[in-house]
Amino acid sequence: MDSQKFFHLFGEILAADTNRVKTATNLLRKDYYPQPQSLSLLLQLLLSNQSASLRQLAATQARSLVPKHWRFLPADQKPRFRQQLLQGTLSEEEKIVRHSSARVITAIAKVDFDDGEWSDLVPTLLQAARNSNPLPREVSTYLFYTILEGLGQNLPHKFNEMLAIFGKTISDPDSAEVRINTMLALSRMAVVLDLENDQQPLRAIQDAIPQMVGVLKQAVDSGDMDRTTQCFEVFQTLLGCDSQILNKHFGDLINFMINLAVQKSLDEDARTQAISFLMQCLRYRKLKVQGLKLGELLTLKSLEIATELGDAAADDEDVTTPRSALGLLDLLASSLPPSQVVVPLLHALRPYVNSPDPDRRQGGIMALSMCVEGAPDFVATQLHEIFPLMLRLLEDPELKVRRAALDAAMRLGEDLAEDWAKEHAKLVPALVKNLDIATRSLRGLDDETNMDIIRASCNAIDSLAEGLEVETLTPYLSELVPRLSRLFSHPHIRTKSSAISAIGAIASTAEANFLPYFEQIMTALEDYVRIKSNEDELDLRCTTCDAMGNMALAVGAKPFQRFVQPLMAATEEGLHLDHPKLKETSYLFWGAMAKVYGSDFKPFLEGVIKGLFESLTAEESVTEIDLGRDAADLAGQEITIGGKKIKVAELKDEESPFDEMDELGEFDEENDDDDDDDWDDLNTVTAIAQEKEIAIEVLGDIITHTSQDCMLYMEKIIEILLPLVEHPYEGARRAAIGTLFRVYAAVWQLQAEDIRKWTPGLPVEEKLPSQLTQLGEVIMTHTLAVWSEEEDRATVTDINRSIAATLKLCGPALISDQTTLRLVTENLLTVITKKHSCQQDFGDTEDIDDLEESSEYDWLIVDTALDAVIGLAACLGETFGQLWKIFEKPIMKLASGSEAFERSTSIGVIAECIRGMGSQVTPFTTTLLKLLLHRLSDEDSETKSNAAFATGLLLENSTSDQEILKSYNTILTKLAPLLHTQEARAMDNAAGCVSRMIMKHQAHVPVAEVLPALVELLPLKEDFEENEPVYKMIVQLYSTGEPTILSLTPQLLGVLDQVMGPPTSQLKDTTREGLAQLVGFVHGKKPELVLKYKTLAGVVNN
Repeated sequence: MDSQKFFHLFGEILAADTNRVKTATNLLRKDYYPQPQSLSLLLQLLLSNQSASLRQLAATQARSLVPKHWRFLPADQKPRFRQQLLQGTLSEEEKIVRHSSARVITAIAKVDFDDGEWSDLVPTLLQAARNSNPLPREVSTYLFYTILEGLGQNLPHKFNEMLAIFGKTISDPDSAEVRINTMLALSRMAVVLDLENDQQPLRAIQDAIPQMVGVLKQAVDSGDMDRTTQCFEVFQTLLGCDSQILNKHFGDLINFMINLAVQKSLDEDARTQAISFLMQCLRYRKLKVQGLKLGELLTLKSLEIATELGDAAADDEDVTTPRSALGLLDLLASSLPPSQVVVPLLHALRPYVNSPDPDRRQGGIMALSMCVEGAPDFVATQLHEIFPLMLRLLEDPELKVRRAALDAAMRLGEDLAEDWAKEHAKLVPALVKNLDIATRSLRGLDDETNMDIIRASCNAIDSLAEGLEVETLTPYLSELVPRLSRLFSHPHIRTKSSAISAIGAIASTAEANFLPYFEQIMTALEDYVRIKSNEDELDLRCTTCDAMGNMALAVGAKPFQRFVQPLMAATEEGLHLDHPKLKETSYLFWGAMAKVYGSDFKPFLEGVIKGLFESLTAEESVTEIDLGRDAADLAGQEITIGGKKIKVAELKDEESPFDEMDELGEFDEENDDDDDDDWDDLNTVTAIAQEKEIAIEVLGDIITHTSQDCMLYMEKIIEILLPLVEHPYEGARRAAIGTLFRVYAAVWQLQAEDIRKWTPGLPVEEKLPSQLTQLGEVIMTHTLAVWSEEEDRATVTDINRSIAATLKLCGPALISDQTTLRLVTENLLTVITKKHSCQQDFGDTEDIDDLEESSEYDWLIVDTALDAVIGLAACLGETFGQLWKIFEKPIMKLASGSEAFERSTSIGVIAECIRGMGSQVTPFTTTLLKLLLHRLSDEDSETKSNAAFATGLLLENSTSDQEILKSYNTILTKLAPLLHTQEARAMDNAAGCVSRMIMKHQAHVPVAEVLPALVELLPLKEDFEENEPVYKMIVQLYSTGEPTILSLTPQLLGVLDQVMGPPTSQLKDTTREGLAQLVGFVHGKKPELVLKYKTLAGVVNN
């Protein structure tokens, strides 16, 4: 090989002429790099006195050639290269060169260590790290970092020696770089540490954490953002290691980070990175955060930071400290129980919203709004305190405060729809007032503040409308619709869009009462479903189509008929306009049309199914990346991340590392320091994956509403959906599983009536078609394959829901196979005991059993699993008694927990399980009765109500009469106050329980005392299900001629007149028939008493 020509060509790479660079690059790749001597020449260049840029370039190229050529260099050259490289690097003044050279040394060491060579490398570095000159310490610590990163798993025997040095260099008095490099090295050692065998290194790293925090603090205080970022990256790395690394100092670390974030004098990047770290702690270690009770501290500090938002625009997406703090509050509320987040926030809120400083008022209400989604149930219980504050802030003199209050109103409407809508009488005028003032005050399209108020008012009206009842919203239509309609012609597209969306929500709630406005609105909007000039217009087109879909659902098939054809054509066109959201909008509109038209949607079905199939079978983007030899095991393979297919480039003999430079030969001096950069941006979810999620959900809607017509496509639908159950994007996965269960339900509903009316218990009594059985088996097989290992909480929650709903609708056929039943039971038990993979921290779970509280989001997973247990009880009937032995302990533990919602839900589940088991509940009578008696005196009204319901069912179904009768007086005593309680259906459930007690053991109830009080409560107003035992008991007493009930006949007839009238949902058919016979009986005795009641007169005349 001609070395001079090689050196000349290599020098050409730094030329300013692009053509010369390309020519030199190609020649080097083709003629030189395939030969081992090229590595020798590159190393010579690196060790020469050439320019720093040329030597750094040589180091970069040499590093990539080492794995291929180092072993083939002459044996007599290697010791010289090792010695010169190490000494040269230790004395190298240019940081850019020594870092690249360190990477070359690491690459050589990786080969040598495998071959049992270069044994003196680590001792030499240890000696250099003790050098009195800072430069060798800087280089040696950086080399420790690169070596530990590249081959740390080969060096456990050297860890203690290294840590002895790191204990000193982490506090190096002269060099910040030494301190930073030591942190980097410690983080890489933590990654490869074998905790079972490396206890001494573990303790050393744990003990170094406070010093590492000190290094970060020094970097922040000095304003050195490069080193600050490096320090934060180290802590992010440690957070991803085994939890033992940080456990000892985890609380102190959290305290440090939030106190750093709250300091206004510090650099914005440092503060936002501190908050980012805290957010990662919540994602990976939320149980640890909860166990240390750090939620309150983080909440109150974030609240204070939120006051710094100032006059930033509402749609400003820049990452700032206050915006990051609001994001942290959002995550806190969804990750931790309300007692650690929402409760302290509400306690601290009043001084903020009452402050004379508008920034504090704005920050306070925005902080509250960020917590609503994470804890809606708890926030709903506090609306009586929140609402007056909201009303006052909606009239605040400062525009930015009103804007924040409107945003909070929108969020409250979205997440607390029904509760928030109860305040409509005051809310609607307040929202309209804000809309009117901003509209009058608008000083042109540049007046962003008033434009924000207009949009925010529309958004708040939008969310409020969705929670209102038809009759409640109707009086406001004449006030809202004209105002919002005037904005349809507003020149600002986003303002138009907000108004149109609000109209769609109003129509959806108003239903037929929207008809007077329907034609006018549709005419005003029809042009917007065809616009397509730019992205803004396409966004507006999406919103308009969504609103029209809502209007179709509101007014029904006939009024909407003339718009169907052109809108279907417009949505079909939308598929080809290269706008992902418009595709999703088209799918959603099709789903709405299927709901409105049902079987009449058939003319469009073929085209719609074709369009959905095209989406679901679309190839997702394949991106080829070159990860070099570090990913040699993946070379040539396709991998998938977040729904994006990634092809790892093949390794070629002539492959050159020149991909690391641009065409001008310019290099990133730190490009070797972060091999993971190649993976940046690959974790994002692709638009196609999100589109598939919507397409799957819409396909489910279409199957449900056009099931008979869909049968033609059902085989293909199943074929397409099954692979999507394992789609890398959790949204697509979740939708596919849910839609498969909808497929099963739709096919089930098409079966003969004798199959649909299933009998509880196993084996299944009904003879099912083989295709239906096979469909169930396939769906359960694919679901079970995902369920146990799924790490996405929302997906597990939806699986639980699908299982519950399908079992209740279709009975036991889906779980008739014993293996399937066992696996379903195991999965539900894992979730209920909070041991499922989606419920775990990243790392250990040592504290999980000690945590009595859950966030509402976490509880939702358990709640849906409990609902699936109810489904099992309903479909298995008496055979569920065997499974209750498995579920009894964890459910009863929840029923005895500290959280009211856990107790009330669990008692409700117990009630339904008793109902399902029937007489097979008898062996569990003693245990259940003890629990229920205790809960009849619970401080929570919902729990007491459910306990009354469960107690009644236990008394009705258990045959352990002796055990039950011993507690009759106690039960009656505990029920007495509930009969006068208006909260949480307590009165109705207590009435049902007393009625069951009378039917079961009349002689043990003081009927003469109880009945008059019971009849006084009738008719029941809240829980119509309890009408069944109440009126069944009354009929039974009449049949025996019980004197008290006969004396109450005049009073009872007035009750029966109401309960046998509208709404018909008050009574089941069998109960209604029994009462009709009773009315006929009374009419035969005393017709004048019956005929004075219109409803009862109609009963006897029929």
